[in-house]
Amino acid sequence: MHASLPRLLVALSSLCALAIPVEVQVLDAAGKPLDEVVAYAAPLSAKAPKGKLAHIIDQVDKEFVPLVNVVQVGTAISFPNKDNIRHNIYSFSPPKPFDLKLYSGTPSSPVVFDKPGQVVLGCNIHDWMVSYLLIVDTPWFDKTDARGMARLGDLPAGEYELKVWHPYQTSAAPAQKIKLGTGAASAFAFRLKLTPPPASGKQNY
Repeated sequence: MHASLPRLLVALSSLCALAIPVEVQVLDAAGKPLDEVVAYAAPLSAKAPKGKLAHIIDQVDKEFVPLVNVVQVGTAISFPNKDNIRHNIYSFSPPKPFDLKLYSGTPSSPVVFDKPGQVVLGCNIHDWMVSYLLIVDTPWFDKTDARGMARLGDLPAGEYELKVWHPYQTSAAPAQKIKLGTGAASAFAFRLKLTPPPASGKQNY
């Protein structure tokens, strides 16, 4: 065995040991789990690495799928139209104003979202079509499932600001400053109050 190999294995083992799985649970005021809530951790003492920078928002049965999305800054998003009619996708939101004129199929070029913030997507042809996008400067994010659980992956030891977001929230939940390391907790909880979703005009078409 090469003399330096044991030291290399020890170093790799130490790095793996510092990768800490983080879970977040989001409940409403009554203690019931909330799904489709974005949870993310932004490092406070280091620059966030780049994660997956590609995402898809479909158009199916005159609806955006999914309704709520989260991506990292710099992500290229494709908007496939899987309906047998044309759609016109646009946004007036400051992080990324854009307008994809009437089209079928998939536009040849994705839209790159290069600034953090919240983006609302709409369709000029079908007023009820809406999708919400949060652009964050971190690769550690997820959306809650039916049990209100989000899994952010394995994070390096360090200090982070942990946040949750949903487009229907009545107010922002306070961020949690967390420190991950040996013996540190890796499960966190939030309470969030949401307004009822807006009525859809789809049934009239």
